[in-house]
Amino acid sequence: MKSSAFANTASQSLSTKRGCKDGVEEGDFDNASWIELDPSLLATNRHRCNTIMNDLGSVNIWICLALSMACVLGSLRFLSPSLPWLDGLIHATARYLPVHDTRFSEVTTMLFESNGRTDQVQWDKYSLIIRGQRVFLHSGEFHTFRLPVPSLWLDILQKVKVAGLKAVSIYTHMGLINPQPGVVDFDGFRDLQPLFDAAKQTGIWIILRPGPYINAETTAGGLSHWITSEVGGTLRTNATDFRAAWHDYIQGIIKVTASNQITSGGPVIAIQIDNEYFQSRFGQAEYFAQLEEAYRNSGINVLLTYNDPGEGRNFVNGTGAVDIYGLDSYPQGFDCSNPTDWAGVITNYNNYHQNTNPRQPFYFPEFQGGSFNAWGPTAPGYEPCLKLTGPDFQSVFNLNLWAANAKLINYYMIYGGTSWGAIPFHGVYTSYDYGSAIAESRSLTSKYHELKRQGLFLRSSLSFYKTDYIGNTTTGAVSTNSSSVFGVHLHNPDVSTSFYIVRQNDSTAMNVVNFKINVTTSVGNVQLPQIASSVTLGGRQSKVIVTDYVFGASKLLYTTAQILFAGQIGSCDVLFLYGDTTQEHETSLILTGISRTQTNGSAVSFTMSNSKETIINFLSGIEGLVILHDSDTQLIMYGDKDTAATFWAPVISADDTPFANYWQVGTNISVLIGGPYLCRNANISGSKLVLRGDLQTGVRLIVVAPDNIASITWNGYPVSADAAFTTSSMFVGWIQPKTSVSFILPPKLDNWKFANSLPGILENFSDASWTIANHTTTNIPYKPYYGDRVLYGCDYKFCENIVLWRGHFNATGNEKSVNLSINGGEAFAASVWVNDVFLNTSYGKFMPFTYDFPLLGLIFRPSSTNNNNIIEETDDIFIFPNGSLSVGKDNVITIVQDNMGLNETDGVVTDTSKSPRGIRGFQLNSGNFTKWKVQGKLGGYTDYPDKV
Repeated sequence: MKSSAFANTASQSLSTKRGCKDGVEEGDFDNASWIELDPSLLATNRHRCNTIMNDLGSVNIWICLALSMACVLGSLRFLSPSLPWLDGLIHATARYLPVHDTRFSEVTTMLFESNGRTDQVQWDKYSLIIRGQRVFLHSGEFHTFRLPVPSLWLDILQKVKVAGLKAVSIYTHMGLINPQPGVVDFDGFRDLQPLFDAAKQTGIWIILRPGPYINAETTAGGLSHWITSEVGGTLRTNATDFRAAWHDYIQGIIKVTASNQITSGGPVIAIQIDNEYFQSRFGQAEYFAQLEEAYRNSGINVLLTYNDPGEGRNFVNGTGAVDIYGLDSYPQGFDCSNPTDWAGVITNYNNYHQNTNPRQPFYFPEFQGGSFNAWGPTAPGYEPCLKLTGPDFQSVFNLNLWAANAKLINYYMIYGGTSWGAIPFHGVYTSYDYGSAIAESRSLTSKYHELKRQGLFLRSSLSFYKTDYIGNTTTGAVSTNSSSVFGVHLHNPDVSTSFYIVRQNDSTAMNVVNFKINVTTSVGNVQLPQIASSVTLGGRQSKVIVTDYVFGASKLLYTTAQILFAGQIGSCDVLFLYGDTTQEHETSLILTGISRTQTNGSAVSFTMSNSKETIINFLSGIEGLVILHDSDTQLIMYGDKDTAATFWAPVISADDTPFANYWQVGTNISVLIGGPYLCRNANISGSKLVLRGDLQTGVRLIVVAPDNIASITWNGYPVSADAAFTTSSMFVGWIQPKTSVSFILPPKLDNWKFANSLPGILENFSDASWTIANHTTTNIPYKPYYGDRVLYGCDYKFCENIVLWRGHFNATGNEKSVNLSINGGEAFAASVWVNDVFLNTSYGKFMPFTYDFPLLGLIFRPSSTNNNNIIEETDDIFIFPNGSLSVGKDNVITIVQDNMGLNETDGVVTDTSKSPRGIRGFQLNSGNFTKWKVQGKLGGYTDYPDKV
């Protein structure tokens, strides 16, 4: 930086030129004297490639590069047998070609697999390759229909981005977009373009999941309600009428998505086929094939993916197989009533992947990011759900995915939101907070802070994107001095970085374990720690111990402290380590340059090793931020876990190219910001750093930025440097909110008025305009129990919320009661009148439901409440009081019933979504009904005036 308080140094490129100095060992090809660039340097913009090439001054480099190009291009134009040395040369050369080079696609096509429709998104057995860049796809689930205000979507995406994530997964809701036959509505909050625009503005990739079936605790699993009554064929099969039913909706999705794919400069990189389904039953695989045909016969050319509900190997091969297979997993279950009762981690993930789709990267389209909360008087609310899947869960279970070598992970949910209107299915209520990292109110939770610590590590650690699974404690690949510790060893074959991911053998254990671990490094085998007494696992905790880890031009020999940020900012290699205050930690690296600041007190010690590395030992008790080494080439920092959570590393756009906001693909530029509640984004304009974010209170602002930065603004206001704390490499100032919220005095409310909300029970009420309920057949497979007609709401276009029924009969005086079987879904209620006399209310008591997948032997039991009965429908006799009937006249039974939402698919039995909501049986003890009328939402699902 340069200002009165900062060293005035020459402006430096912010590109992360990791490994760009002589002697770097990564990627050595047959000992050729060239330098391999980090994959992040495969830029999409010309000036970064030119900057990189201008830095390569060695004649030997250019000779090898020219030879490589000649061999590669020659082999592409003249077919020849595959030679191992040539394949290696091709692989190396591809990393020097900018993706705008016409030869790039030729080279990457030979290196990676693709769907044959685009080279913008490819893959190998390790990870996705997006525009030539190897990517760890770190993602969170967000449903725009649960935040139906498009102007707020940018807020969620910004919070996702600054947590270090790179993507969001998006369900779209067929029932909202295609509410009636022939109508596809992308107006208002249904419009996806504001989402696509916000994602591109933020630099977030999108995996679109349009179903048509999505599950998601939504009514009918997201299928349009009209389908459940108008389609006679089996849902989610290749039935002709079901295919016709989803056709318009999918074509609508295609139309709005095609121009927003990555191939057109947009954020969409993949589309998921349906949701959590099975390949073995009649018509199911063919249904997938039909959906895939619809996409492939259109302008859609991105990847098609699938999410298996369990380890079932569905749609990996055969009819309906997708490009990238994924596995959903909710290992903790959904019992928020007992948030400290843990299930153990799943230990066979990697074996399952290797035996299922080893040529593809390991993908979790849905991994547990929270839990829904069910109905019931003892349901605990969402705070315990947050605790059930809190930071300790994230530490153990998220890192268990890393240890399984998964490189595509999506957390369900990152923001849950609200299930407005009639969106929920009958098992949940309106709030869909889900105990997510971002709360329903859009505030940040303790889970967000842990997710950010993990996300920034992953974003910093490009060497983690390509790792081989070496083995674990059981196989002897990881050795510790404690039988209570389980470890996995992952190794990058190109740069020789190793990652040892450790947890307790009993992942549910809460005791503290101290141990030493044997690791392999570039200087030999070492037992860690060397000076500290031990590595510590504080109960339910996992850690990543890295060796031979490159950041900028520097290299960590090892660290038992955790890495928050590692990279190059300006001309300086920056490393931010953190750890628990109650534990010891240790790191070893070569410190370069002359330190202007170095902490050396009772809590931190520096010891020179025989191999020129400095071993830094952190004793327990350290709180706040500690500057370990501050020179013209390195800035090494350490903080406790809570302090680390206050830091941000916003991405800075490199230029105005279409993907300028996307990390790796468009930019490698970042700054480090400490202090504020939220740093939304950062931009550099000349020598000015422009920061925007949110504050809850006044805080000290800490900034690590490029050398040429001379001034800093926060939300448009200049920030002054605090000379007492500011150094040549770190700016320190003070920021505080510019406005405050004053107390609002509500107005006095008087002159209250009311109206009868149920005029239908009045004697003079006419239901002439109501719909006649006279059907004698239905496509719903659950037939009436008794009565002479079908009284299901959806058959009369009333599929949601409150439905009113009026049954007419002429009283003879012999009528004493009516028997009614009413189906409203779990936790429903129905109140019954005869004429204007209230008879009783029938309650559908709730108890935990189950998700059963019998073919996989899986049963998910969300048990948030302890009621003894699960009742979707009731069967009651309602007694007529004396004097309630008018003998010889028309009498009316009025039923006001809830429709709590239609069922989701019950495993492989897909027609369970055709729920018989309504009256499944009606019978007077004497006599018959003459007619039935029904009324629900004005206009039903056709011609309804309220489009919200």
